[in-house]
Amino acid sequence: MQNLPIGIQNFENIRLKNYLYVDKTKQILNLIEKGECYFLSRPRRFGKSLTLSTLEAMFQGKAELFKGLYAEEWVKEQTKNPNPVIKLDMSGLGNYENKKELNDSIINYLENYIFLNDLNISSETDASKMLFNIIIRLYKQFGKVVVLIDEYDKPMTDNLNNLEKAEEMRETLSKFYIVVKNCSDYLRFVMVTGVSKFSKVGLLSGVNNLKDISMDEKYGDIVGYTQQELEDNFVEWIENTSKKLSMSKKELLDKIKEFYDGFSFDGKTRVYNPFSVLNFFKKSDFSNYWYVSDFLFSPSKKELNAPSFLLNYLQNHRIKNPDKYDGITVSKTFADKREIESASVESFLFQAGYLTIKKKLLNEFVLGYPNEEVRSSLADMYLDDIYHIEGYTTLGNEIWKALEDDNIENLVKSFNLAISGIPYEDFEKDKSAPSKEGEKKCEYFYRSMFVMLLRGAGVIYFAEVHTFKGRSDVVIVFKNKVVVIEFKLAKNSSEVEKKRKEGEEQIKSRDYSSAYKGSNLKVINLVLVADDEKRQIVI
Repeated sequence: MQNLPIGIQNFENIRLKNYLYVDKTKQILNLIEKGECYFLSRPRRFGKSLTLSTLEAMFQGKAELFKGLYAEEWVKEQTKNPNPVIKLDMSGLGNYENKKELNDSIINYLENYIFLNDLNISSETDASKMLFNIIIRLYKQFGKVVVLIDEYDKPMTDNLNNLEKAEEMRETLSKFYIVVKNCSDYLRFVMVTGVSKFSKVGLLSGVNNLKDISMDEKYGDIVGYTQQELEDNFVEWIENTSKKLSMSKKELLDKIKEFYDGFSFDGKTRVYNPFSVLNFFKKSDFSNYWYVSDFLFSPSKKELNAPSFLLNYLQNHRIKNPDKYDGITVSKTFADKREIESASVESFLFQAGYLTIKKKLLNEFVLGYPNEEVRSSLADMYLDDIYHIEGYTTLGNEIWKALEDDNIENLVKSFNLAISGIPYEDFEKDKSAPSKEGEKKCEYFYRSMFVMLLRGAGVIYFAEVHTFKGRSDVVIVFKNKVVVIEFKLAKNSSEVEKKRKEGEEQIKSRDYSSAYKGSNLKVINLVLVADDEKRQIVI
């Protein structure tokens, strides 16, 4: 079997060392032939850097790398008149604390480019002037230039928790990127990529000749693997893994789809996350690879922390419950409105890859979590980094065992142990809201924490399940049983019994378990009452 290019983003290395490569040159060639300047936003670890590296090799006419690929003949022709390529990776600039240091980091990057390409260009103190000089010199010597900019927004997204510093970065970058527009007569092709398209509004607003293809159906599969690409390119890996895991090919593909598929950036095309797929086949284990890949090592704590890009935003915006954004309906222009540091939550989560387009309506999109990897990763992050619940993995095991044994008492005990360490102020109560609204928010908080623990434990559940008479709060599907749960909030202990009876009557009158009566599944109806005074669930 061909080796898997895990973490390898250099097209030349992949081809020369015979790593597995999913041929995207048809889509890339379509870009080249239909236009000149493009902008593409995608979440991290989705293949943006590999796309730019492939473009670099194509324009340089490295025909030996394209044997057997769709663009083979085009690249052969390109060898006759190759274009000079400037490829800038803004994530590789090193450390910088202010705009001067950022400017100097870019200059250092460009000086290395000048040295490696043996260009006779004097040094500058201004990065934008140096880029301009490089483009002009290349144009005079070799003809029209190709400019590829990777992770254009990295200096911005690194500073979401420091808006003053972020603005400094924006000022320097905006001045630098405007050179691309001013040199348009000397350029054959431009492509800019990054995580966010929000910062494009400010950082690239002057570069108005860039065509944004981030949500264009024609380019929905330019990065990521489609179902067909997965099945065509990983034949041996699929066969090998199905044997290892004692699963049929269909069972394996269904499971891979559940865990790693479902990303859609145009409302039509569905793609797998490449990094997760490659790691899965390498390890033959259904784990959360994409999320873990963005962890940062903290020298002070000597431990792994959650992704800073996501965590900083959620903490600064006090987003206490991610479930409320699953299934949200938004306008088709929801991702185009503001800068990333002030973007709406659903827009931010979409750009970061934690929400995707589940359904395309006339003038709206329905957003949701793309797959099990993302859903459970987000739950892990909340339990660990937002609510600081110690030992939630162990609690997950206890929850699993309690469900297996029909031990509702231990199920509730595990939940109460989890929420006992959450600070009082973290409970979602709006003191200024009318009492009914405040109660509803508080009840919703208990329910959300419960399903987050279920998700962290790997338990399959459905929230707000509709029947013809109403909707139940949570339905757990576990092996040979179904647990239908209704949540109620009691202000204090004296209200607990009353609320329990209300819940029991609601389950009975609305016949929440009717959908499962014809099945062979054991049905358990359960009312969980949250005693808000004690901050505990009682049964």
